[in-house]
Amino acid sequence: MSALPPRPRRTLCFVALGLCLGGMSVWAADLSTDTAPPATTAAVADQTPADFLDSIGLRTKARWRLQFRPPPPTPPTDRGRAALILGGLMADSFLVWQAGDAQQFRNNNQEVLSYCRMLGLGEKLLPRLMAQGKMAESSAWKELRSELVDSHQVLIRMLRDQMDNDLAVLIDLGLWLRLLDIVSSVVVENATAETRPLCIGSPLVLQEIRDDFNRLGLPKHEEPMIKHIGTALEEISGLWRGRGQAAPTEEQVTKTHEKLKEIMQAMVEK
Repeated sequence: MSALPPRPRRTLCFVALGLCLGGMSVWAADLSTDTAPPATTAAVADQTPADFLDSIGLRTKARWRLQFRPPPPTPPTDRGRAALILGGLMADSFLVWQAGDAQQFRNNNQEVLSYCRMLGLGEKLLPRLMAQGKMAESSAWKELRSELVDSHQVLIRMLRDQMDNDLAVLIDLGLWLRLLDIVSSVVVENATAETRPLCIGSPLVLQEIRDDFNRLGLPKHEEPMIKHIGTALEEISGLWRGRGQAAPTEEQVTKTHEKLKEIMQAMVEK
């Protein structure tokens, strides 16, 4: 069986997000199917996690340091769970980059290394992780941003090259779920009518996360933790389905945030 093509970037419709903040028409997107709504070439751009947080920071007052979290538990023996947590830690790397906190970046990078080692990739990625720490220490933030994006892509490619497609999907899934967890927390703190649509980035972002989930092999879908995540994703999608022209409500945002927190907790529970 051939490896799936790498999907290190998230497709985000900037035009739709802009309309979302203005006329709210983006919520006409139908989330009831597993296929994202079509978008014109001019409206679509490949977004890295760094781009995604940049776009959120431009549209709301984001106090990134408040989104730091304690380190995860010791890496579990379950490689799938470890991959999900590693994805979340990589999202935290982009978060800490936004905050410009060198010490927190080094702390998080130690956790990233521990989880990479559990997946058998520690020695391959150690030089990159050490270089990233030095960049943070010397405040080379521009260079570090590019390195973080490249490191994510390299990790996914390594896993696909060794036919660990499910692990690659789980890392991407963990990364983007953690990014939405961060963004929903930012929006809850600034839950105005203008910022509420940012809770899921855009319907297209949420749809692509669901697509990632559906790319997991059937055996993974039978695992209790994966089932839990899938159910929570469907519930989040249900909250944003069929909104039409209506602006998202504060209750909608709060429930989305709670469901994302629930997913984060499910990842680390043994």
